[in-house]
Amino acid sequence: MKSFLINRYGKGSPLQFSQSPEPELRENDVMVQIHAASVNVLDAKIRDGEFKFVLPYRLPLILGNDLAGVVVRVGAGVQGFKPGDAVYARPNQDRIGTFAQYICVDEADIAMKPRNLTMEEAASLPLVALTAWQVLVERANLRKGQKVLIHAGSGGVGVIAIQLARHIGAFVATTTSAANIDLVKSLGADVVVDYKTENFEEILHDYDVVLNSLDKDTLEKSLRVLKPGGKLISISGPPDPVFAREKSLNWSLRQVVRLLSLRIRRKAKRRNIDYSFLFMTANGAQLARITALIETGDIRPVVDRVFPFEQTNDAMAYVETGRAKGKVVITIQ
Repeated sequence: MKSFLINRYGKGSPLQFSQSPEPELRENDVMVQIHAASVNVLDAKIRDGEFKFVLPYRLPLILGNDLAGVVVRVGAGVQGFKPGDAVYARPNQDRIGTFAQYICVDEADIAMKPRNLTMEEAASLPLVALTAWQVLVERANLRKGQKVLIHAGSGGVGVIAIQLARHIGAFVATTTSAANIDLVKSLGADVVVDYKTENFEEILHDYDVVLNSLDKDTLEKSLRVLKPGGKLISISGPPDPVFAREKSLNWSLRQVVRLLSLRIRRKAKRRNIDYSFLFMTANGAQLARITALIETGDIRPVVDRVFPFEQTNDAMAYVETGRAKGKVVITIQ
């Protein structure tokens, strides 16, 4: 099958177009013919080797963390899917590889594609929608009437997180550039801060939750926005000791992770704020709940550009500019 992969880690290096063997179907697997996949910042970070110590992939590695497609085969133990089903998924982190014509995904990590979306629209959602869900619903336990700040509101995670927070009934603030203010307001943002001309930490106060996807400075400034007892949840790091335990890292790596997050954890503790790092996980059941919100119109995809499969490297380069509104998708079938 055709695929885009890496043979070694290298910052900014292009993916290699290759012929790869079809994936092996396990007992609880669903084999999907991929129609579309989306490109995430995570793909670039994996290619650059940023996660090679905590996610020890075997090379060569087919990249890609989102998919939409059609089931072509199922394992002997699969009960919830059959050939011909239109599905979408974020594969488990140790079985990524959606920049290809086929992939095998555990039944537990997949869901039926929303009926009202195209393959391209569906492929844009799993990773970012699951991230938003796991931050706001699972980790933050966001409730109606609470106040949440979602950084980078026009980004892949931001456009979904704003809609999910609005659905929950929270008061939503976000940061973005002036060019994207109308977009984030249309998604449900109540307050929009232009990060190029305004300091969000001087404008926003007494918030219950902050979802951070940006740099260290933004992370630390976000402490000033939260009220005592608030929650600062970062999807861009630094990882914390809880993450190290969940990933069963060895003692040396646990100490490295502890030191990486020591500064922000100390600052948060002094303000009586709970800091945590979240690395999203595949979850078909959660994705099915998100599907219901998509089919009722509470969440809609935001797709910036669609590239043909042969231009996957161009799609990666565009995502790395940081200028995409919502998601970038590649069509495969």
